[in-house]
Amino acid sequence: METKKRPFGVTVLAVLAAIAAVLAVIHFLQAIGLFPYMIGPIAIRGFSLWNAIMWALMIWVWIWLVKMLWDVDPQAWQFLAVISVFNLIFDFVLVLGAATWNDISLNIIVNALILVYVTLPSTREAFGQGKSQL
Repeated sequence: METKKRPFGVTVLAVLAAIAAVLAVIHFLQAIGLFPYMIGPIAIRGFSLWNAIMWALMIWVWIWLVKMLWDVDPQAWQFLAVISVFNLIFDFVLVLGAATWNDISLNIIVNALILVYVTLPSTREAFGQGKSQL
C-alpha cells in the first residue's frame, strides 16, 4: 500500500482535531461530575447521562477524525467540515441558552479555526478536492 505524503496543512488540521478531542474529554468529565463547571468564581459539579453519552460519542468522532487526517483520507476533509459546523451550531445554541461564554469559548475558537482552515484552497487540494467540491 502506497502512503500519501502529508502536507503541513493536513498536519495542522490533525493537531486542531486532537485539541478538539481533548476539549471533548474535558466536557465528558464535566458531564459525569468529575470536573466542575466553572461559572465565574463558583464551581458546580453535576451529572448528566445524556451529556456524557453525547460527549463520549464526540470523543470517538474526534479521535477517528485525527486518524483519518493523519492518513490523509480524502473523506476526512468533508467529514471534518461537517463536524466542525455541527459543533459550532450547538455551541452557539448553548450560548443562547444557559451556558456562559467561559464554558465554551475555547470550543468555539478551535472549531472556527478548523472550519476556516479546512476551507482554504491549499487544504482542499491536499485532499484531492477540486474547486467545484465546495
